[in-house]
Amino acid sequence: MTSSVVGCDFSSSPTRRKPIVLAFGARRSDAVVLDRIEKMPTLEDWARWLAQPDDWVGGFDVPFGLPRELVEHLGWPLQWADCMAHYASLSRAQIRDTFAAFCDARPVGGKFAHRAFDKQAGSSPSMKWVNPPVAYMLHAAVPHLMAAGVHLPGLHAGDARRVALEAYPGLLARELIERRSYKSDDAAKQTPERLIARKDLLEALETGRSRLALRLKITHAQRDALVQDASGDSLDAVLCMIQAAWAQRHGAPSWGLPAQVDPLEGWILTA
Repeated sequence: MTSSVVGCDFSSSPTRRKPIVLAFGARRSDAVVLDRIEKMPTLEDWARWLAQPDDWVGGFDVPFGLPRELVEHLGWPLQWADCMAHYASLSRAQIRDTFAAFCDARPVGGKFAHRAFDKQAGSSPSMKWVNPPVAYMLHAAVPHLMAAGVHLPGLHAGDARRVALEAYPGLLARELIERRSYKSDDAAKQTPERLIARKDLLEALETGRSRLALRLKITHAQRDALVQDASGDSLDAVLCMIQAAWAQRHGAPSWGLPAQVDPLEGWILTA
């Protein structure tokens, strides 16, 4: 069986130096063959790709929802589409000020509200606006996903041929190389140790050592390119592509998501 899978390493403010990175591939039984890496320097480029009629299952490294506790506290709509429409209507400054006020009123050690799966996925709370600014990523991405009419399982019905799922590359990377750092946007931190970690991570993906039981198939040139991208963005897109392939193997309607997914918060693939 040959099927199209996509992994997306997202940026809320993409540029030529820090673009949105997409990994395109196909699943053949328990192998995932990388076809190509594409880099998109603007949100408009990404939105145009999303809107194209096509067949794919995609894993996107961007939160698809906010914590229920936060939404209820703020009195925002409790239906996902209505909540996201309200969220999209706010400026980044309004989001920052609203979330900062929420955090300021809470005790040290419990400043942020979390989604149900954050702990087991090891993911940042989706209301975090710095390091990493995932709240702004949600703000930038979800309106385009909705406008493109893609299908968001458990959250919002759309075109069943374009299936978008929330992925998190750190979850798979930690399974394979534990907490070793393999990337940095800071040139001064692009060390030999991180280079070795990228090589080890790729070797583990190629031999299929994860609980996802999928092997990555790449060419020598692709391997070199993935290792040389010290930002790790291309490798993160590939990790998301592997998670999307795992979901695709499970297939509709669940795509590997638990039976009980909070329809406001969503879920991270494989958590």
